[in-house]
Amino acid sequence: MSPATSGGGGGGSRAPASASASHDGARGPKHETSHMGKHKQSGAHNSGNLSRTGGANQNNGNGMNNWGLRRSDASSWLSLINKLSKKSLLPVVIFCFSKNRCDRSADSMSGIDLTSSSEKSQIRVFCDKAFSRLKGSDRNLPQVVRVQNLLHRGIGVHHAGLLPIVKEVVEMLFCRGVIKVLFSTETFAMGVNAPARTVVFDTLRKFDGKEFRQLLPGEYTQMAGRAGRRGLDKIGTVVVMCRDEILEERDLKHVIVGSATRLESQFRLTYIMIMHLLRVEELKQLLMRKLAQPTKSIECIKGEPAIEEYYDMYSEAEKHRTEISEAVMQSSVAQNFLTPGRVVVMKSQSAQDHLLGVVVKAPSSSNKQHIVLVLKPELPATIQTPLASGNLQDTKNTDSSQGFYMVAKSKRALEEEYCTSVSSRKGSGAINIKLPHQGAAAGVRYEVRGADNTDFLYICAGKIKIDQVRLLEDSSSAAYSKTVQQLLEKKSDGNKYPPALDPLNDLKLKDMHLVETYYKWTNLLQKMAKNKCHGCIKLEEHIKLAREIKKHSEEVNALKYQMSDEALQQMPDFQGQIDVLKEIGCIDADLVVQIKGRVACEMNSGEELICTECLFENQLDDLEPEEAVALMSSFVFQQKNTSEPSLTPKLSMAKERLYNTAIRLGDLQAYFKLPINPEEYARENLKFGLVEVVYEWAKGTPFADICELTDVPEGMIVRTIVRLDETCREFKNAASIMGNSTLYKKMETASNAIKRDIVFAASLYVTGV
Repeated sequence: MSPATSGGGGGGSRAPASASASHDGARGPKHETSHMGKHKQSGAHNSGNLSRTGGANQNNGNGMNNWGLRRSDASSWLSLINKLSKKSLLPVVIFCFSKNRCDRSADSMSGIDLTSSSEKSQIRVFCDKAFSRLKGSDRNLPQVVRVQNLLHRGIGVHHAGLLPIVKEVVEMLFCRGVIKVLFSTETFAMGVNAPARTVVFDTLRKFDGKEFRQLLPGEYTQMAGRAGRRGLDKIGTVVVMCRDEILEERDLKHVIVGSATRLESQFRLTYIMIMHLLRVEELKQLLMRKLAQPTKSIECIKGEPAIEEYYDMYSEAEKHRTEISEAVMQSSVAQNFLTPGRVVVMKSQSAQDHLLGVVVKAPSSSNKQHIVLVLKPELPATIQTPLASGNLQDTKNTDSSQGFYMVAKSKRALEEEYCTSVSSRKGSGAINIKLPHQGAAAGVRYEVRGADNTDFLYICAGKIKIDQVRLLEDSSSAAYSKTVQQLLEKKSDGNKYPPALDPLNDLKLKDMHLVETYYKWTNLLQKMAKNKCHGCIKLEEHIKLAREIKKHSEEVNALKYQMSDEALQQMPDFQGQIDVLKEIGCIDADLVVQIKGRVACEMNSGEELICTECLFENQLDDLEPEEAVALMSSFVFQQKNTSEPSLTPKLSMAKERLYNTAIRLGDLQAYFKLPINPEEYARENLKFGLVEVVYEWAKGTPFADICELTDVPEGMIVRTIVRLDETCREFKNAASIMGNSTLYKKMETASNAIKRDIVFAASLYVTGV
C-alpha cells in the first residue's frame, strides 16, 4: 500500500494515499442517493504526498493480494480512521466490493474502540432486546456473537451474507449514530436511508459476475450520495483509497462526473410468459373490441365521401411541393413563361386546394407581384351572377359536383357575351380595381388577386388572349366573361386543367430525378382536380378530420400488428420455444395450453420446464418430505462455488435423476435451434450446494450445526430457505391442478418442517424493538 503523509510538516501521522472529494450533503428528500454539488480532489495525483520506499508504489501485477511490500490492512484502516476522527468526519461508510473483504477489514480493527460508555450501554441494551426473540442456541451463533463484539466498539458490517435480523440491527444502530465505521457492500447504498458524514471507497474496481471493471458513474453517484447528513452536514466527504495504482485523471473524472449509463431493455421471452399469454385469449379479444370502437365519420354534401382518397393524394403531393417550388417554379426559365395570358394552376388561400387561373399582369416597378385571375369553384347550392345593373340573379346549380358549370347563352346578361376583339386602346398601366377583386361570369365565380412566385403550382402549356386594359383599368364585365370562358375552354381530354409545360423541352430540366418528381406532381394535381372533394366548401374542415382519422388508423394498425402472430413470430427464438412446449406436451398443435402447461405457469421461483418435468416424472414420489424439500433447494439456491455436499444414497440418486432431466431438456431446446448449451443450462438452473444443509434443517438440526456443513454464509442459507418456502407453495398449487393429493400433503409437511426459528424470525422493522 502506498503511504501518504497527512500533516503539513514532516514526521506527521501517515494515512493511505487517497483521492478525496467533498460534496454538498444538505440534500432534499428527492436527492438522498444523488452525488451533489462541489468536488475537490486532494492527494490522488500529487507526488509530493507520496512517500516511496523501494518500489512499493509499483504495480507488479499481483493486485491487492501482494501485501508484502505494503503495510497491513489493520495499519491502513487504523491510520485512516484516526485521521477522519481527528477531523470530525465520522461516521463513515466504507464500501468494499466483496463480503469476505468486508469481514476481513472489520476483523482487522481489533485494537480500536470508537464508542463512549453511554453508547456502549445503548448498543448492549438494543442488541439484547433485538436478539431476545431468538432461542438460546441461535443467540450464540458465531455470526451473532462476532457482530455484537464489533458493534460494542462502534464498528459494523453489512452485506448479503449476514442473517436478516443481524443486518436490521446494524442498520438501526447506524441510523441512531452509534456505529462510527461501517464496512459494507454496495447494497447498503440502495433502499436504506442511512447517510453518513464520509464515504470511503476501498477501490474503484469491482467484479460484476463476469469480469473486473471500473465503477460506472451511476454506481459511484449512488454510493457517494450517502456522504452528508441532511440538516447536520454542510458538505459530505468522499475518499478513494489508492492501493495498487493511482487512477488516471481521465478515468477518475469519468467515474465521478461521467454521464449515467443508458437504460437498456433486459426483456426476455420465457416459456411461462408465452403460456400465460396463450391462456388469456379473452384479454386479446377484449382489446380487439376496444380497438374496433367507432371513430369519427365525415358527412359529405356531395354523396359518398371521397376525402380519404383525396387526403392520400394531398399528403403525397405535399412531399414534393417544396422541391418543385424551389427547383422548378422559381427558376428563371419558369419565370419567363409567366407572361400575361399564360394559363396557370394556383394555390388556394387554404393551401389545401388549387385553382385554374391566368396571368393578367407581370410584376412591375410599382407592383412586385403577378396579377392573376383564378376561377373559384366553391359554389353554394345556388349561384349568383351579376347583371348589368349590378343586381344578382339566382340560378340553379345543376353540376356543382364538378366545380364549374356554364350558364346557358339565353340566360346570360348582355355584358357576359364574348367580346369580339381585344381593345386597341393603349393602357396607362394603372390598376383601378381593389385587390382582391371578386365577381361571377358565365355562372363561375372568379377572383383577381396578387400572387407571389410560391403561389404557382404549375404552369400550363396553353395561353389565352386577354384584354389587360379592360380587365384592370375598366373592370369590364364583358372582358371578365370572355376571359373566364376562354379558361373553361382550355380544359382538354376530360381533365380539369390544361397540360403542364414539358419539363425537358420547355423548362429545360436536366436532373432526371427532378423530372420524375415533376411528372408525379402534375399528375397528382390533375387527379386531385377530378376528385369530387376538389373545390368543396368544406374541404379544409374535412382535411383536418381526415388527418386525424389517418393518425388514429395508423396507431390502431400498429397496435393490431403488435398483437398479431406475425409480430410475435419475429421475436428471436419464439418459434423454437413454441416447438419445445409442443414437444413436452405443455400446449397442443392449436396452441391450447394443456394441464402440463397450467402446472408450468405456477413455477415462478425455479426454471419452469425442469420443475414441471420433475413433477410429471414423479421424481418426488419416492422421497420423504425432508428429502424432497432438500432436492428442491437446487431450484432456488444461487451461489455458484460452494463446498461439495455430503448426500445420502437416496438423495444422490435423486440429484442425478434431476440433473439428467435438465440435460435432456437442454438437448431438446438445442434441437429446436435455441442458443442453449445443455451442460450450461443444467448448471445454471440446478445448484445443489445446499441440499445437505436444507435436509438437515428440515430434520430439525439447529442452525448453528447446519452452518458447519457448508462454507455458504449464514445470510445466503436463510435467503435460500425463505425462497424455498415459496417454492413449496408453488408445488402445492401444482399438485392441486394435477389432482395429486399425496404430493400436496408432502409439500405442506415440507413447508412446515423448514419454517422455524431464526430463518423465519419476524422483521424488527415490523415488530419493533
